[in-house]
Amino acid sequence: MPPVFECVLNVSEGRDETVLAVLAEAAGPPLLDLHRDPDHHRAVFTLVGGSEAVAEAARSLARAAVTRLDLRAHAGVHPRLGVLDVVPFVPYEPGSPAPRDLSGAVALRDAFARWLGEELGVPSFLYGPLPGGRTRTLPEIRRRAFVPAPGTGTSAGPSDRRRLAPDFGPPAPDPRTGATAVGARRVLVAYNVWVSSLAVARAVVPRVRRSEVRALALAVGRRAQVSCNLVDPERFGPERLYDEVATLAERVGGAVEGAELVGLIPESVLSAVTASRRVALGLPDGASVESRLAGLGPSAG
Repeated sequence: MPPVFECVLNVSEGRDETVLAVLAEAAGPPLLDLHRDPDHHRAVFTLVGGSEAVAEAARSLARAAVTRLDLRAHAGVHPRLGVLDVVPFVPYEPGSPAPRDLSGAVALRDAFARWLGEELGVPSFLYGPLPGGRTRTLPEIRRRAFVPAPGTGTSAGPSDRRRLAPDFGPPAPDPRTGATAVGARRVLVAYNVWVSSLAVARAVVPRVRRSEVRALALAVGRRAQVSCNLVDPERFGPERLYDEVATLAERVGGAVEGAELVGLIPESVLSAVTASRRVALGLPDGASVESRLAGLGPSAG
């Protein structure tokens, strides 16, 4: 069987249904899920398929996003680099644990990032494995991208010595389109837990962070959220995260008020969640990649 890849494009648009429909149409058949959030002002498009199909769909969606969106008018809860914010390529083996070999994903990542710079003029920053045995994370890009260089007369402080330049594309972004983080990584699960206040979220986040969990405390409309990426979900999955957030929230006088999955989840991770708790944990039927591949079709999740 030819290798299968997932590409999870994060786009800085979560409100305009007409634009989102155009972007979804541009992605074509590899699109398995579209998750939108008007408060984050962000949409997550999950593509799955063979390498050529996924690469072509990612390019088509990227072109549509860069053509139609304008970062200058954007305001949302979630941090962002550009209209096409994050594009990770992920090796995927349906029904099995996440593959560890990232070589195919790295090739797709590098080809996409080069194309993005040459064809659309968008600077890109690579994350995941880098030449020479190095590695870079997405949070590192968010901290260091376009930090002013020494001698510019700014007051950026010590971080100005750690400026990160784009790997591909122009050295500075167009204010309309911004820049893109393009990655090669293993499967992760984006999962948010709602809590009773922003103060509770801020108290919980430092305690829940670890190598398997990246977390932010966000005010989302009138609600508060512990927004997480579970970067090793087979070891630390959504059920464990939810229970830990609930315990920590209670200790500081707060409570959990629900949870949501962003995008899709591998069946191997979903099957580890207690079946009777899945709906309460925001993990409904049809939430796995495998269920969509089996013919449930796209969802406006």
